[in-house]
Amino acid sequence: MHILATARLNLRTVEPGDAAFYLALLNDPAFVEQIGDRGLRTLDDAQQALLDGPIAMQEARGHSLYVVELRDSGVPDGHVPIGMCGLIKRDSLDGVDIGYAFLPAWRGQGYAFEAGVAVLGFAPSLGLRRVLAITSPNNIASNYLLRKMGMRFERFTHLAPGDVGTNLYSIDLAPPLDDGRLPRIVQALEALTPRAVSAPVSAPCPDNQRTRSKRTP
Repeated sequence: MHILATARLNLRTVEPGDAAFYLALLNDPAFVEQIGDRGLRTLDDAQQALLDGPIAMQEARGHSLYVVELRDSGVPDGHVPIGMCGLIKRDSLDGVDIGYAFLPAWRGQGYAFEAGVAVLGFAPSLGLRRVLAITSPNNIASNYLLRKMGMRFERFTHLAPGDVGTNLYSIDLAPPLDDGRLPRIVQALEALTPRAVSAPVSAPCPDNQRTRSKRTP
């Protein structure tokens, strides 16, 4: 199901057929380093993780991670998934947070910022007035990206006993105007430039939100 479109991207809901893309994304070395090893090794593993994670969350809550595709891909079917970005509800946080991850070939081109700002602009239509984000203190690019999207650093926190800790960010979103516009977010989109933001990951892709914490690292 189509969710959003930006100048260069389409965002849609996750499907079981995204298993090969999902498997590649979660086994990318940067993902494993910054977020953790989800233990997915086969297409069957990936498909089940999609069913138990993003697909189940979308059905239950009306939002989840979305597949990010290029609008002008140049390929016959027009669908080239380059990453994921969306809104997640974790058991370990008291609010909804934005998560994202992109394949190596598509980093450093501003896609994470473009998708992230669009998702924040979409959030109030879901009744969300505040969105959180988490990322490792060592992930310099992701910390920079969150600040660039207008999020403010709140504190360093632990999501589970004994974990290594994470930086927690938040943003307060203005409610929609009568015509549906969101001034702060729209202005950010209009100001979007091709300036590169190399931000591979920010704690996305819950493996099974019903039985375990969504942040493995």
